[in-house]
This record gives sequence, structure tokens and C-alpha cells, in this order.
Amino acid sequence: QVQLVESGGGLVQAGGSLRLSCATPGRTLGRNPMGWFGQAPGKEREFVAAISSNGNTLYADSVKGRFTISRDNAKNTVYLQMNSLKPEDAAVYYCAAESGVRWFPSANQGNYGYWGQGTQVTISS
Repeated sequence: QVQLVESGGGLVQAGGSLRLSCATPGRTLGRNPMGWFGQAPGKEREFVAAISSNGNTLYADSVKGRFTISRDNAKNTVYLQMNSLKPEDAAVYYCAAESGVRWFPSANQGNYGYWGQGTQVTISS
């Protein structure tokens, strides 16, 4: 079982930045492909960003150029740097992990078997 613990959410003004973290206490991330997904109120959970086993990244069109996903395997942590935040970015953000190895990042939620509890991001305009 893989436990994912997100942190870093909060309230920020539009145009500001946040960095979300996803840690895996007691377990190395190794080469697990990782992803971030967001769920706004009343909407379905949507893909935001993903990073593959070898560090390739993929982004939703809505966040390209503003968000950056990265991983620090030494710290067993994946990050989502969120810049130039917009009101429409407000959501609960979930970290997810695949159990296998993938060389190309995936936006498909069905590929991710492990999920965190989510962290709230609120944007004030």
C-alpha cells in the first residue's frame, strides 16, 4: 500500500504562487509515475500534470507555462509549482501514483492506483 500525503494548499491572491507537495512516508517513490489532478466544486476531477518514471512531463492545456511538476526521489516527494494562479485554478488538488513503470506520463486517472486525501487551493480575485 502506498500512502500519499499532500500539503501546501491554501488561500492565495490571483496572480500569486503556491507549491504543492506530495510525500510518500516510509516508502520510496522510486520510478513510480506520478500525477496531480484537480477537482473544482461541482465538477469532475480533472488531469493537471504528470511525470513519468524517467522524468518526462505532461500538462493540461489550461496550466501549460504556469505549472511545473517535479520530483525529488531522495526526499520521496513530488511537487507542483503553481504560478500566475487564476480564480479558475481553485480546486482540491490530489496527488496520485501508479504502481508500475511508465516512460510516457499519463493523464488517464484509471492508470493511477494510489491517491492522496487532497489539499485545497483557494484563489481570491
